[in-house]
Amino acid sequence: MTTDRKRGPKGAKYFQTRTVGKYSYGNGSFCTMNCLGDWWGKHGTHVVDHIGRIREPIKMTPENAWVKDYTWDRNSNHVHYFFNKLTNERLPLTEAQYNDSTYTIERAR
Repeated sequence: MTTDRKRGPKGAKYFQTRTVGKYSYGNGSFCTMNCLGDWWGKHGTHVVDHIGRIREPIKMTPENAWVKDYTWDRNSNHVHYFFNKLTNERLPLTEAQYNDSTYTIERAR
C-alpha cells in the first residue's frame, strides 16, 4: 500500500498495482523483486512440481559440458566460440552460428 499505487479522485481513492513494463523484473513479469518473491512463495512449489523436480544430481561430462560463449577482442568485437567447461577447449563460431539456437556442438564438429 505505497503512495505510488494510490489512484482516483479525492473521496474515491483506490490502490492499483504498478505497471509491469515499467520495472520489468522476472523477464517483464513482475513490478518489483518483492512482487516476484511473493508470487514465488505462493506458486513456486507447484511450478517446480509441474515442470519436473530434479531428484538425482546432474553429472557433467566432457560430452555435455559444451556451452556457447563469447569474449571481446581489442577492437570491441565479439569473438564467438563453443567452450567446454571441463576441458577448457574452444571451438570457433561465427556470429550467425552463435545466434542460431538450433546450432549445437554436434553440428559444429
